[in-house]
Amino acid sequence: MKSVLAFYSTGDRNSRSSGGGKYAGGHYRNLFGEAGHSPPKVAAKIEAAFQQLFHGDPSTQVVYYPAGANINGPLAYIHDVGSEDVRSEGMSYGMMIAVQLNKKAEFDAIWNWARTYMYHGLPNHPASGFFSWSMKTDGTPTDKMPAPDGEEYFAMALYFAAGRWGNGKGIYDYRAEADRLLTDIRHRALITGQTAKGPVTAGALFEPEHKMVRFTPVIGDLNHTDPSYHLPAFYELWALWGPEQDRAFWSEAAAVSRDFFQRAAHPITGLTPDYAHFDGTPCASDWSPHSADFRFDAWRTAMNWSMDWSWWGKDVRERQLSDRLQTFFASKGLSNYGNQFTLDGNPLNKDHSPGLVAMNAVASLAATHSRSRQFVEALWNTPIPSGQHRYYDGLLYLLGLLHCSGEFQIWPPK
Repeated sequence: MKSVLAFYSTGDRNSRSSGGGKYAGGHYRNLFGEAGHSPPKVAAKIEAAFQQLFHGDPSTQVVYYPAGANINGPLAYIHDVGSEDVRSEGMSYGMMIAVQLNKKAEFDAIWNWARTYMYHGLPNHPASGFFSWSMKTDGTPTDKMPAPDGEEYFAMALYFAAGRWGNGKGIYDYRAEADRLLTDIRHRALITGQTAKGPVTAGALFEPEHKMVRFTPVIGDLNHTDPSYHLPAFYELWALWGPEQDRAFWSEAAAVSRDFFQRAAHPITGLTPDYAHFDGTPCASDWSPHSADFRFDAWRTAMNWSMDWSWWGKDVRERQLSDRLQTFFASKGLSNYGNQFTLDGNPLNKDHSPGLVAMNAVASLAATHSRSRQFVEALWNTPIPSGQHRYYDGLLYLLGLLHCSGEFQIWPPK
C-alpha cells in the first residue's frame, strides 16, 4: 500500500507541485532503481537491514531490545550499545523506521517504553511534556532534560502512524499524542524545578523570535541551535496537520530553516557545524569545544535539506548545497574519507563511517551532478553496520536506505 496522497484538494495539489516537490504528485524517487538495482533486490536489502538491526544477534547486531510488557502491551528500547544508554534520538528514529516499514508491533513497543520511562508527565518538572534524552536500560534517567530532535521525530512518526494504521486508545491514539507533543514543543511555559544537576528552568523547544529549534530548552543555553535539528520537510506537514493555532508558525519555521541552511553551510565545502548560533555562525559550546566543526550531529543536516527538496521542492538552493557537499567528499576519495572535519575541510580523523556514507547518499535526492550516483552506489555496497558502533551508524544506514529507495514516505494522519 502506498501512502495516501489524495489528502489535498485540487488547488492544494497544484500549488505544491509547481515547486518540484513530490508530495503533491505522489512520486518518490528510487535512487537505487535509477542506478539499475531491481525492486526485489532493493526490498530485500532494506528488509535484511531491518531484520539484522532489530532481530539479529543481540550481542553484535541488534539495536532493538524487547523489555517485557506492562498494562499497555509489549515494551522495547533502542540501545546505544557504544555509550550504554537509551536515547530519545534513537527511540524516535526506531519509531520512524518502523512506521515506514509497516512494523506496527515494533513501533508500539518502542513508543510504550518511551511513554513509560522517558516521558515527563508531572506538571512541575522542567522537562514536563517532553522526554529524557538519555536513560539507562532499566528506565533510570541519565539526563532528564530533552534533546529536541527526539521530540520532532516522535511527533512526526506519530502523525504517520495515525495515517498508516489509524488511531487506537490511550497512548496509541497517535494523532492526539502528536498534537499534544507538538503543542508543548511550541508553547510549553517556563518551569523551574529540581533535577539531579540542581535547579533548572526550561521552556519550549522552539525559539519564538527566530522561529528555530533550540539545542536545549534550558534557560542559560537558549542562545544556539543544532543545524541537524532543522527539519523543514516536517514543519510543512505540521503546517497542514498540526493544531490549527500554530499552522502559520510552522510554515514560517520551514522557510526560516531553509534560509538557515544557507548561512550555516560552508560556502565551499557545504559542511555544517554540530552547533550554530541562530545567525548560522558556528557555536563552540563550553561542554563540547569541537561543536563548531563538522562532527557526528552534522552528518544528518544534508539528509534534512535533501528530504525537504524531495518532498516540497521549494528552495533550489538546497540542490546547490548537495552538489557542494558531494563535490567536497568526492575530492577526499569516495571509499575512505574521514567522518570529522573543520568547516573549511581540514580532516580531524581518518574514520570512514557507514552513517555518514548513508547521509551523503541521501544528499543525492537534491544533487544535480552525475557524481551523485556514486554516493548512492557507495551506500548500496556498504555492509549493514554491526559491532560496538552499530547504534548510530546502523540507524542512519537504515534511514538512508529508506530515503534512497523512495520508501521514506508521507502518511497523512486520520
